[in-house]
Amino acid sequence: METIEKPTRKRAGGRGARERILQAAAQLFYEQGINATGMAQLTSVASVSTRTFYQHFAGKDALVEAYLGRFETDKSLAGEQALARADLAPRERLLAVFAVPPAGAALRGCPFHNAAVEVADSLPRVRNLVAAHKQAFTSRLIETASEAGAAKVAAQLIDAATVLAARGA
Repeated sequence: METIEKPTRKRAGGRGARERILQAAAQLFYEQGINATGMAQLTSVASVSTRTFYQHFAGKDALVEAYLGRFETDKSLAGEQALARADLAPRERLLAVFAVPPAGAALRGCPFHNAAVEVADSLPRVRNLVAAHKQAFTSRLIETASEAGAAKVAAQLIDAATVLAARGA
C-alpha cells in the first residue's frame, strides 16, 4: 500500500518532460489503473505533446516498464523500505510491512500486483519485472522473518497465499 505523490505542474516544454511523464504515470496508473489511463490524459497531466512523449518512450508499454522500474531504483514501496531499516528489530520490520496506512491515503494496492492483474498477460517484459520483484520481496520477507525467528511461519503464509492466488480466491 503505497501513497503516490502527485506531480506538480511545471511549465510545458522539453525540460523535465520525461520526469513529468513518469510522475503523471505514477499518479494516473495508481489512481485509476494502467488500462484506464489513456495517452491523451497522460500527456495532458504531464503537460507534454504526444510527440514529446514518443521522444522519451517507444510507447505506453515502455512507460509501464519505466514506471515499475522506478520502484526498484528510485523509490521503493513503503513496506519494502521498512524491511531495510537497520534501526528496527526484525520483528518490528515485519510488522511495519503490514502497518495501517495514514487515514485518507489512496489505497489501490501494490503497483506490481496491479500491473500483473492488468497487463502482465499482454506485456511479457512487465510480467518478468513483476515476477522478479515478487521473488526479491519474498526473499527479503523470509530473510527478515528468519532473523525474527519466524521463517517457517512466513514461508507457510507465502505458500498459502500463492496457492490461493492460483485458485483465484
